[in-house]
Amino acid sequence: MKSQDVRKQFLDFFKSNGHLIVPSAPIVLKDDPTLMFNNSGMAQFKEYFLGNGTPKSKRIADTQKCLRVSGKHNDLEDVGFDTYHHTMFEMLGNWSFGDYFKKEAINWAWTLLTEVYKIPKENLYVSVFEGSKEDNVPFDQEAWDIWKTLIDEDRIILGNKKDNFWEMGDQGPCGPCSEIHVDLRPESEKALVSGKSLVNNDHPQVVEIWNNVFMEFNRKADGSLEKLPAQHVDTGMGFERLCMALQGKTSNYDTDVFTPLIEKVEQITGLKYTSDEVKNISEEQNKTNIAIRVVVDHVRAVAFAIADGQLPSNTGAGYVIRRILRRAIRYGFTFLGTKEPFINKLVEVLANQMGEFFPEIKSQQQLVTNVIREEEASFLRTIDIGINKLNNQIEDLKLRVDKGLKFSGELAFELYDTYGFPLDLTQLIVKENSFEIDSDLFEKLMQEQKNRSRAASEISTEDWSVLIPGNVETFVGYDKTENEVKITRIRKVDSKKDGILYQIVLDNTPFYPEGGGQVGDKGTLVSANETIEIIDTKKENNLILHFAKQLPENIEAGFVAKVNNDLRGSTSKNHSATHLMHLALRNLLGTHVEQKGSLVNPNYLRFDFSHFSKVSEEELRQVEASVNAQIEAQLQLVEHRNIPIKEALDKGAMALFGEKYGDNVRMIEFGESKELCGGIHVKNTAEIWHFKIISEGAVAAGIRRIEAITGDAVKDFYKNQENTLSEIKETLKNPQDILKSVASLQDDNAKLKKQIEQLLKEKVNALKLDLEKGFQEVNGVNFLAKQVDLSMASTKELASALGSSKPDSFVFLASVEDGLPNIHCYIAKELVAAKSLNANAVIKELGKYIEGNGGGQPFFASGKGKNVAGIAEALAHAIDFVK
Repeated sequence: MKSQDVRKQFLDFFKSNGHLIVPSAPIVLKDDPTLMFNNSGMAQFKEYFLGNGTPKSKRIADTQKCLRVSGKHNDLEDVGFDTYHHTMFEMLGNWSFGDYFKKEAINWAWTLLTEVYKIPKENLYVSVFEGSKEDNVPFDQEAWDIWKTLIDEDRIILGNKKDNFWEMGDQGPCGPCSEIHVDLRPESEKALVSGKSLVNNDHPQVVEIWNNVFMEFNRKADGSLEKLPAQHVDTGMGFERLCMALQGKTSNYDTDVFTPLIEKVEQITGLKYTSDEVKNISEEQNKTNIAIRVVVDHVRAVAFAIADGQLPSNTGAGYVIRRILRRAIRYGFTFLGTKEPFINKLVEVLANQMGEFFPEIKSQQQLVTNVIREEEASFLRTIDIGINKLNNQIEDLKLRVDKGLKFSGELAFELYDTYGFPLDLTQLIVKENSFEIDSDLFEKLMQEQKNRSRAASEISTEDWSVLIPGNVETFVGYDKTENEVKITRIRKVDSKKDGILYQIVLDNTPFYPEGGGQVGDKGTLVSANETIEIIDTKKENNLILHFAKQLPENIEAGFVAKVNNDLRGSTSKNHSATHLMHLALRNLLGTHVEQKGSLVNPNYLRFDFSHFSKVSEEELRQVEASVNAQIEAQLQLVEHRNIPIKEALDKGAMALFGEKYGDNVRMIEFGESKELCGGIHVKNTAEIWHFKIISEGAVAAGIRRIEAITGDAVKDFYKNQENTLSEIKETLKNPQDILKSVASLQDDNAKLKKQIEQLLKEKVNALKLDLEKGFQEVNGVNFLAKQVDLSMASTKELASALGSSKPDSFVFLASVEDGLPNIHCYIAKELVAAKSLNANAVIKELGKYIEGNGGGQPFFASGKGKNVAGIAEALAHAIDFVK
């Protein structure tokens, strides 16, 4: 059965059983502060389990794109070494929100697997929760009794809390679960060892394929459990593993989910992948197999993340995507011999393979390809730099007398942390040169980094204290910036980063929560006796959270919620200007321009968009002119607050890839500009006053970024420009023609520069002639070590000239520039070969005296330091190398 049919049959089955089929949410979570990525099928439904929202249907089914790079069995560095764990995977799932429970969920799961997919019953095992004295949760007798009617009792396994009690996190909804495992081993192996003994024991052919979670508890901050108001069902079935079972394979990578990608890698590299059925392969072939698995797994994760709007970067979710891609590049470089970008060529295969069900990968194919290609090229250059650093250390070690020296653990960590070199690659190269790494120091530095990272992200969240049960919060901020409110719930949050904060939920609020690129509102809660400052507003699980450093003394009092109108006004100007600029860019550059990210705050706006080349100065001027024309046209805001999404799209509204939209949406119109948007906007474009672009540049391949300002920020900008111009005029003695005066200065400067260069050249030549007299013969070497009064560049030039002036020369020069010492060493090439001298090693050794370092070639190297007083010692010890 083809993978497309596997997916379709799952969804058709649950549709026939009254489930609403919904599309996958984006793999990247933009407005959930608790998660970077969708890591499970239920992530997009959290608010319903928490009781903070109402689903479209009490029965839902879908297939969700998921990404996991940490946790049980999901460490990124382990993916590729087995045949059934992945970074990105699809999770087939069905949900009940207070509707059916164990009986229906278990019976449907069994019917689908054994009657629709026709998996032999004798290949299946199931587990139920054995109970927990610690949590006072009994053995799941109900699930056991249901399974007894479907499967032999000797195929039902009791599972402990670790395996059969599912939790959303340290706090929140949870409950016992019932897993279904499939035994894919050949009959000969089954006859020797029972599959029952291999369940949950990491056997590659005895794997869990479906987990039915019965959510009936809420885990509180103190660890205790309380019953949920309603019982829910959350199930998840690994699509890739299911395909493995239905296609008669023993590896996910042997299914048609991965084979098209593997075949493309084989075509590019000329190497062959061996399926899991081939036994007793060579160590070399095993390395090739692992590398190919890494590449085809990782390209899926990276491609879908980029298609959903997450570009590789050095922070947050972008860093995770970059790390995944760099691991794939490194495996290709090390084990597949790929020294040029190649992973980007797999995107077309992926788009053709999955584009029908996930249209975003098809529509964003070119962008994804371009971004991955540039990331590959950039990292391959980084690898070259890292290898040079690594080789320099190895060469240095080879020159040392003490052969017991180890390769620096500190450098190994720098290569890992800065250049993306995992320890195994560094170990491989170091071992080839007969050295070993100081792995104890490496591990110490690695652990310190993990501890810092863990400490920075540690957060302690107390349970909600509910003051008004059952209240559904209302947002009134489109119409008001001030409103009478009551506090409905509060909780305390303690983090290393922000310290102790309080999250406050109101019965209705004018505060806009961070989302869609727009920052959250700030303001105050005012009662008769006190004022509480609101420092930020965010949304989590459909609750609008107001952050404060202190709670009101009387939390049950009535308050007036007041948004900071100055900040709100500036932000709304920037947000509306973003829409106007988006239209201007599409009109000027073409309809390929699409928003790829934005930030809207009171100070400026930032807009990332798809475009294949730099936007010229003339084009930027035209964009500015277009936006300012729309501002001057005094376009009135036309807001469609609750319009069916189809109607909005039919009206010409732009929807953004990577955003999750409901059946009804909010549509914002300013003249020809029509976008789906939940943010705050001006009532009329005239309020923006003026629009000014500050910068334009590249973010990634095919992605440009514009930063711009509006309103008072533009006034400040022009005021600063005017002040700067006045200062220039004053400095130039107030000439009538400033441009002419500046041009004259530039001409004079160019003439003086030429004169200085000529004088310096003459000085260097004179110094060279004088220093040539100071050479002394030491063991057949023409040796010279001196300090000179020249710039670093001139000293370097002089060292090279002096070295070339005599055969068998060894020249060591030092100078001081801007208060910092620099040193240079020239060694004749015949000496490098005959006496095993190395300028690079000389600079590294003598650089210690000036508290510096450097490097270069065996015949010429340079360095810089911090200790000028150390020059004398460095000069004195230079002769030691030729004695």
